Amino acid sequence: MRTAETFRTVLPNGLDTVLVTVPGAPLAEIRLVLPYARTEPGLAAAQELLAAHLGTATTTRDRQAVADRAADLGGEFSTVVTAEQLVLSASVLAEGLREALELLADLVLRPALPETVARDGHRGPTPPASHPAGPRTTLRRAQLRHAFGAPHPLVDDTPDGTAALDVRALHRRAVVPQGAVLLVMSGEAPERVRAAVEAELGEWTGPGPSGLVLPPFPRAEPTPGRLALHAPDADQASLLTAGPAIPAPEPGHTALHLAQVVLGGHATSRLTRRLRERQGLAYAVDASIRQNGAGCWLEIDCVGAPGTGDRIADEVTACLAELAEGGPTPEEVRRARRYAAGFTRFALATRAEEASALAGFVAGGLPVDWLTTYPDALAEVTDAHVSEAAAHYLDPSRTLVATLDHRPS
Repeated sequence: MRTAETFRTVLPNGLDTVLVTVPGAPLAEIRLVLPYARTEPGLAAAQELLAAHLGTATTTRDRQAVADRAADLGGEFSTVVTAEQLVLSASVLAEGLREALELLADLVLRPALPETVARDGHRGPTPPASHPAGPRTTLRRAQLRHAFGAPHPLVDDTPDGTAALDVRALHRRAVVPQGAVLLVMSGEAPERVRAAVEAELGEWTGPGPSGLVLPPFPRAEPTPGRLALHAPDADQASLLTAGPAIPAPEPGHTALHLAQVVLGGHATSRLTRRLRERQGLAYAVDASIRQNGAGCWLEIDCVGAPGTGDRIADEVTACLAELAEGGPTPEEVRRARRYAAGFTRFALATRAEEASALAGFVAGGLPVDWLTTYPDALAEVTDAHVSEAAAHYLDPSRTLVATLDHRPS
């Protein structure tokens, strides 16, 4: 791991600011993370329009001027929307950090936005079209609805709505410093970077937190069982599970993580060998611990040929039972530990990846050094801890198994 100094502070306007100093870094990395969950169906179309326009042009610079300014700084600006956040990223030459912060402030505070859009199309650009949910989305919503209950933004369909899309009003509400995280990674001293941030973003204010954060699921623990959906347009069999899990950085998470890797987290995992190599049932197999503002759950994700949904479900259930009852072998734990530690180093391979990871951790409520210290946590977990986690969390009687296929098997 490279040596870096981290300084974290909250500016007077409420902006949570993390400054990471990497001496001699030739590039500066900037990440601004805004809460942006689709918590209100009526805002969905406006959120799509705002995300499409934010970061592209301002009231003082058109698209070409923004692109030319970024090129002058030897950098690149981009915007990404996730299930919970809107992330503005910039990578620029080290000497262009101050100018990059000025451009970021212009994009955030003074974006060029369309006028209010009426749903009847009489004014402004056409609102985003509403499309029916595909089989994969249908399965995902059903999985979470049956496991954790409803209503909830992650399980409810988004109605088309008839209200006007006031994108500028949404900007005033959503693009605010309170609740946002700014991470700057550079070679400059933190006090100089903070002064630059305050000079450029100090005028950024807002009415308060946007509230665009995912609420907790109605139920913290998944309701177990079997759910089988069928759709004529499904061209493959899909499986999603929802089992109990423990979020990072709570005690016990690391042991569960290793059990999850043994189960389905790498190329020689039990599920991969059973479903792909031995049975030939699935061509995509994975297991992961999913964690967001709504909750935390252990998820198995498999895709196979049409008509194999029930067989995949049976094999997944049997694999869970075997691992929960017998635990992993010492060799399986050794491989999982090495894989998890190696993946941690891979995630920090470049400064761009490291900046994105650290900003995401802070926005998700994790310590800024969580990933860099994770290899130490992995080394402290014993084989017995991993077996205990498997017995407790991989028990199929505590897991919802949901499938979607084009016809009954």
